[in-house]
Parts: sequence; structure tokens; C-alpha cells
Amino acid sequence: MADIAHIDADLVRRLVSNQFPRWAKLPLRAVEPQGHDNRTFRLGDDKSVRLPSAPAYAPHVVVEYRWLSALAPRLPVQIPEPLALGQPDQDFPWHWLINRWLDGNSAEESPIDDLVRFASDLAGLLRALQGVDAACAPEPDADNFFRGAHLSVYDSETINCIGRLEGVIDAKAAAAVWRQAVESEWNGPPVWVHGDIAAPNLLVTNGRLSGVIDFGQLAAGDPACDLAIAWTFLSGKSREVFRDELNLDGATWMRGRGWALWKALLTLDTHRDYGAARAPVKRVIHEILGADD
Repeated sequence: MADIAHIDADLVRRLVSNQFPRWAKLPLRAVEPQGHDNRTFRLGDDKSVRLPSAPAYAPHVVVEYRWLSALAPRLPVQIPEPLALGQPDQDFPWHWLINRWLDGNSAEESPIDDLVRFASDLAGLLRALQGVDAACAPEPDADNFFRGAHLSVYDSETINCIGRLEGVIDAKAAAAVWRQAVESEWNGPPVWVHGDIAAPNLLVTNGRLSGVIDFGQLAAGDPACDLAIAWTFLSGKSREVFRDELNLDGATWMRGRGWALWKALLTLDTHRDYGAARAPVKRVIHEILGADD
């Protein structure tokens, strides 16, 4: 068995050659920067190869293969188009994907012409996603890290993080925001959620939102988990437009704030011994706790 911690071009070339020989001679190169959950390689000019980096992310590949082709025509921006599902073999223990290549750079590293317009486009994408019939959609569970589930699934983890970070953050304010978030719930029907709406997963072309990737946490449930980007990337007028155009109730917005807080606290706690890595996360937590609503 290959060392899965080191997914390189040689491994990917073997997988493609063995299972999809028609594409074996296409140029192959790693995409930079790489993500955490998956490793991505460009295959030829118009394809990408996507491989999960650990067992926890392996189910995401099958979810994407099952659902993305059905969702794509209903969304206003590009999303990955699965072309082939690779099978586990002696070199790699999990399913993997060959997708149509999407042009664009992540919002994290690409200039955005107008952040307010970007927020409006993102709200339009989420409205379209939430409007797709979710009757047969996967339910929130451990495989998608409970995206779409009630926020209380992370209650003990969050409370423990707050306790460990006392003196680093305003623990009293964090506990109050968290408690308010978990005391409400989604009363509508389950709707599709992406599960990881974050700047690295949003593609920008010519300064505008052009695509969304990393749908592995896709499920149907409470849309609050898709709102965290309001605090992690948007601010001021862009956050206001994002909220207004999504037109979700205040309780859902509060739970979205809770999702943002949970992830930021967990990240800060994980990096508590690395001062340089903590500063950006502390700024996000300050933004979350400083919100008026």
C-alpha cells in the first residue's frame, strides 16, 4: 500500500493509467496550493483528478459523484462536473474522482472587484441551492461532519474550547453567543447545504464569483452552516447584503454565527502553541463576538 500521506503525481499517473487508459498520456501536474481534505492534480487541459487525503474525507468523493451532475444545471455558477469515479486498488484505498477542470482562482488569493457584488452573487448561489428539491438528499451525519444538523452536535466540543481559551478570548462573550445559537432550531423543511462555504472553495474569474468547489459535505438540513462566511470573509456592507438577499430569519443567522464561532474556536485551540497562526483566527473571533445581531 502506498504512503497515503504522500499523494504524488506518480501515484496519480498509475491510477489513471490502470483504470482510465484513454487518459493515460495526458499531461499531469499538481495544483498549488493544495487543499487539506483532498489532493488535486490537473490532467490535460480540461480535467482534474481529486483524491481524498485521509479516511474521514473518503466518503465525500462518492457524494460528489452522485449529486453534482444533478445540481449543476440548477446553479448560477460553475461547479465540478464528475467524469469518472476511480475505484480503490492496491495503490490507493479509497474512491477518487476525475472532474471537468474549472478555471478560476480561490477568493482567498484572487482580487475581487466589488465585495458587495460578490456577496450578492454568493447569496444568489445559496438561494438557488436551497431551492433545489432535497427530497432524496443525503442526511447530515458523521460522514459530512454533521453539516445541516442542529448546532448542538458540537456543544460539548465548543464549551471545552471556550474553557481552554479563557484568557486568550473573551470567554464570557463567546459562551453567551454560543448558548444563544444552540437554543434555536430550524423549523423549515430540509434544504440543500454545501457544508463548507469558505473563501478557498469559491472561485473568482475577472474579479467575480465564477464557481464553487469542494461539495463533499453536501447534505440537506438547516442552512445555517453555510452562513459562517459572513464573519470569516465578509464584513460591513457586504455582510449586510449577504444577509438581506438570503432572507433567512434571525434565528438562522444566529446559528450561522454559532457555526462560525465553533470552527474559529476549534482552529484557535488547535493552534494555541503557534503564535503566528493564531492571529488571523483571533481576528475572526473578535469579529464574531463583536457582531450586533
